[in-house]
Amino acid sequence: MKLGIVLDEVFLEHDNPSGHPERPERIQALMDALALYRPAILRAAPVPIEERWLRAVHTSEYVERIRATAGQARRSLDADTHAGAKSYEVACLAAGSAVHLLELIREGRIEAGLSLARPPGHHATPSRAMGFCLFNHPAIAAEWAIQQGFAHRVAIVDFDVHHGNGTQEIFWTRSDVLYVSSHQHPLYPGTGSFSETGAGDGTGFTRNFPIPAGQDDAFFVQLYRDLVLPILREFKPDLIVVSAGYDTHVRDPLAGMKMTGDGFGALTVLLMRVAHELCGGRMLFVLEGGYDLEGLSEGVVATVDALVGAQDFQDLVGRSTSKEFERYARQVRYLVNDFH
Repeated sequence: MKLGIVLDEVFLEHDNPSGHPERPERIQALMDALALYRPAILRAAPVPIEERWLRAVHTSEYVERIRATAGQARRSLDADTHAGAKSYEVACLAAGSAVHLLELIREGRIEAGLSLARPPGHHATPSRAMGFCLFNHPAIAAEWAIQQGFAHRVAIVDFDVHHGNGTQEIFWTRSDVLYVSSHQHPLYPGTGSFSETGAGDGTGFTRNFPIPAGQDDAFFVQLYRDLVLPILREFKPDLIVVSAGYDTHVRDPLAGMKMTGDGFGALTVLLMRVAHELCGGRMLFVLEGGYDLEGLSEGVVATVDALVGAQDFQDLVGRSTSKEFERYARQVRYLVNDFH
């Protein structure tokens, strides 16, 4: 698969307080991890977002509030979300880079894109910054694809350990965007129960898999192979956007899962398969969480290896069995049903 990546030192410039887990070193670690990567990858430069696309998923008042932080001393937007002098500019580049990768897919220059930018996005609601997030990059990318006629149906798959409450809220009443999230529960932000399935025209187009702490690669591979992929096949998207959070890694300090790099590689293989089956391989991965630098780098490298075919992760993809998953699955089979 021809892959395009955005990864740039400009994303070091978003300013969080000393000791904050969402820190510039996350980007530096990825730059180091991928510096000598050999397979042919298109390295794309960051591109700023047009403001109209921010306003497509966020309120005008909210966009103005974040823009007003530009050039100012760092301020707190909520208990753990901050904006410094360059944060607005950097967040616009993060959102714009996700859209730019979709443009490259549309032009046929790449099949899939991977935006390795910060700050992350999936907690940002239409009117609120939270969970380290300023603008909701995966939602902006999905909305761009639909409004530009690049896709009629977009599936957003979120494997971050935290529920993407912002993305869910943005598309809560929509039937043209499917949101599927697997996340540790209970955990911040406290949303994402089985019963949260959308409203109005969007009823059934939000699917949540809240998962108890302590689950490993085998659990997650079976979850995606046996439950998530059938949902995607029923929905039949033209594009898959992945909120790629690596904080389910066993080393992550903010959660309690037990995944490894191989698990992330296997999830990527599964999503690639269904993307080739349904939408010509068109996928966009957008970096979300991952706060242990070694775990983050391991997970991202495994994702890249899977996307470019450097590893196939077949042992995990084909043979994973988990007694924990089998018990879990008996509770949630009813979630896999027809779209209409």
